[in-house]
Amino acid sequence: AKGGIYEVIIALGTDVEGDATSHYLAKRLAKRDVEVSRIAHGLPAGTGLEYADELTLSQALEGRRELEV
Repeated sequence: AKGGIYEVIIALGTDVEGDATSHYLAKRLAKRDVEVSRIAHGLPAGTGLEYADELTLSQALEGRRELEV
């Protein structure tokens, strides 16, 4: 997308509506030369693992990024 939008970062809730809207937008934008990503979901800072459910842990692992040293 010369001189235009080249990346869209989607930051919606993790509920059904947020997921559906994210997938809809990604499908629409896939037809253009635009990179589409969604923010990672996971554990809030300072929260222990004992308070996390399976879905939260799964999303946190899927959204992980490599540490640069």
